[in-house]
Amino acid sequence: MSSKEQAAGTAQSTRRSDAWKTAFTMLQSAKPPFVPEGAEAMTVLVEYPPGDPGAPPHRHSGPAFGYVLEGEMLFELEGEPERVIRAGESFWEPGGDVIHYQDGNNRTDSRSRFVVTMLCAPDQPMLTLVEDEELAQRQHLRAPRPGR
Repeated sequence: MSSKEQAAGTAQSTRRSDAWKTAFTMLQSAKPPFVPEGAEAMTVLVEYPPGDPGAPPHRHSGPAFGYVLEGEMLFELEGEPERVIRAGESFWEPGGDVIHYQDGNNRTDSRSRFVVTMLCAPDQPMLTLVEDEELAQRQHLRAPRPGR
């Protein structure tokens, strides 16, 4: 390689791009509750086969922020109507005492995949299932669901 070719290669490898200035797209903005000292953050990939109902009713010890990569998720939080979140859309939940009723695959013909970043309270599990007795006691907090 000639010295001229080497110089061109070096210049190209140290060249800075301005693409990063326009590479970011805001997908969601939320003001979660206070994050306590010692909290743990984790990012998980969730994949459900066609028609899978997802995790049983549960809660998270801290806020969770997600993005659907593929397919559709049927999403329902306590006090909010169920809704479909499609690939390319984001979601969040406050965590704490709020029950997360649904996160299943809304499609029967394809899988769903989503990424969630959760902030877990110190010494608390990332996900805690809600017992049937508590679900019955809090039924009045669940938003009406069409046809049910």
